[in-house]
Amino acid sequence: MRISGDQEEPTAERAGRSGALSRRGMLKGAAVTVGLAAAGIGATRPAYAAGASVSATARMGGNSITMSVVDGALRWSAQHDGKTVIDTSALGLRLSDGTVLGSQVTVTQNQHWTLHTTWSPVYGRNATVTDHYQEQRWNLEDTASGLRFSVQIRAYKTGVALRYVLLDTGTATVSDELTTFVFPDDTTVYSARDENPYNPVAPGSIPVTGTSSTDNGPLTDLPLTAALPGELIACVCESSRIDFPRLMLSSVPGQPNTLAAFLMEHTARGTGPVATESTVTTPFATPWRAVVIGSTHAELVDNAELVLNLAPPSALTDTSWIKPGKVFRCELTTAAGLAGVDFAVARGLQYIEYDAGWYGPEFSTPDATKPIAAIDLPSVVSYATSKGIGVFLYVNRLALTDADSLFGLYKSWGVAGIKLGFINDGTQAMTNQITGWAQTAAKYELLIDMHDDVRPFGYERTYPNYISLEGVRGNENFPTATHNVTLPFARNIGGPMDYTICYGQSRDKTTNAHQMAMAAVYYQPLNFLFWYDKPSKYSNPANWPGLPWFNAIPTTWDESRTLAGSIGEYVAVARRNGDTWYLGAMTNETSRTLSIPLSFLGGGTYTATVYADGTPGTNPYQTPVVVSTRTVTSESTLDIAMAGAGGQAIILTPS
Repeated sequence: MRISGDQEEPTAERAGRSGALSRRGMLKGAAVTVGLAAAGIGATRPAYAAGASVSATARMGGNSITMSVVDGALRWSAQHDGKTVIDTSALGLRLSDGTVLGSQVTVTQNQHWTLHTTWSPVYGRNATVTDHYQEQRWNLEDTASGLRFSVQIRAYKTGVALRYVLLDTGTATVSDELTTFVFPDDTTVYSARDENPYNPVAPGSIPVTGTSSTDNGPLTDLPLTAALPGELIACVCESSRIDFPRLMLSSVPGQPNTLAAFLMEHTARGTGPVATESTVTTPFATPWRAVVIGSTHAELVDNAELVLNLAPPSALTDTSWIKPGKVFRCELTTAAGLAGVDFAVARGLQYIEYDAGWYGPEFSTPDATKPIAAIDLPSVVSYATSKGIGVFLYVNRLALTDADSLFGLYKSWGVAGIKLGFINDGTQAMTNQITGWAQTAAKYELLIDMHDDVRPFGYERTYPNYISLEGVRGNENFPTATHNVTLPFARNIGGPMDYTICYGQSRDKTTNAHQMAMAAVYYQPLNFLFWYDKPSKYSNPANWPGLPWFNAIPTTWDESRTLAGSIGEYVAVARRNGDTWYLGAMTNETSRTLSIPLSFLGGGTYTATVYADGTPGTNPYQTPVVVSTRTVTSESTLDIAMAGAGGQAIILTPS
């Protein structure tokens, strides 16, 4: 690890001042130590008087982020290679008594440093992650109240980020975040709320959504992707959300290029208590607001690890039990479970799952401590374990009245993981419940797959057993090919994405090769395959030429390269595990051919096994998969021809 500077960065505790907030009587939440003592101070500069116009810029690669004080008020902006990504935008927090931190401030200290290190995730897009950034930090004082806080800005080669730190010791009650994101003219944002399709609109034209029991307004969920003029593209995400509400973004009346922060007050599903404020224990750092930046659409996908770099490191000392893998959902009988285990062994899968209904009704007096009579669960778990296959169990949140007891019970049964369904997310309390479930599951060495309207915030780095989550319009809804080729540049930037692959389904609006390519294109370390299917469907493998692809492909990677892409149009991604590469390409409803150089390959020759669209059928799902092989090298170029709503899947194996 290399750090510039010659002093030690102050910890949250040293940065605090006892009793400074007691006269306001407001602070709240959880102690923050993560991320506040990571580096050394490069410089400490004198204070600036209130009203002075001052600025500080962090730079890394072609990216820069600047914070400034203009007439006493905080502002920020971001650029890539001199082009505007975020124009001059607001910074600030509103406290429960109406105090606005950021409207009139004095800079009391300016610190800056550079950090360069690497770390290895338990699983991921790459075996090694580079964490290299320049940070600027201002300690500030609100001139009206005397409250002390800080703003941190960071620039990475992959994007920029900012967050607030409440410095005084005590508690604080936050009622609103005032951060805005002002985009350049002619920006298109890809808005999606809950599990709805993406809607490309101008920033000021996000549609009003919500009900009387949910947050209502022109609101969009994160990750939020913005296609800027030219090839430049950016994705707004959050990371390190601990003891704080989930962030949404809102259009602002009369400001057509602006999106404003909105801290959720309701859960996404509109059930549970409404919380208009969040009390935190201080010192406290808010979640990072990250802007992942790509000079091309393809580069954006490769820069997604910014979200992980901003998250706290793993809290687990032993992660040997955490195994990514492929999953098959079984019907709700003992025989189906046993057959599912055999199918998993034959098809190179690692897990089977019993979904909703295995313990009876989900919503009326649910009891997830015993299976229905049709399932002899001990026999299935025992048989699966003897074959090296793990078992996942689905649990509706209504059955999670005592997670510690329930998870302990599942551990005693030999269960490997839990898929949690109908999870509420949004308020501070729900954030704490989600992170608490992940921590409790880790205590019992259980994997967690969090389902329905949850959103990523890098927590899979902190608790790697939190291996996947949904938070997307799922493939089981048979969305359009356009939706599918939007996701790599949007939702999947924020983190793992449970997107069930529906190979061979007559309800698909895509070809089978398109469905196959998802296994390489999407980052999903827990990958549900053959959704809606039974093992008997594939009893004659000759009818299903795509099966060997699913047999072979892993779910965690040593190296990932996005080779081509344009949001909502097409994408091609190559991922390496060991010395074998897996290449997936997908297109929207327009047929196209991509010419892809194979310069990422090592030396020598490779055998390319190509699963391609055949002659298009009447409907995309009727388009056959045609298999061919050829010899290639790093000097070769593949012409990847795809039918409308089609794709290709290619295995590149050293000869």
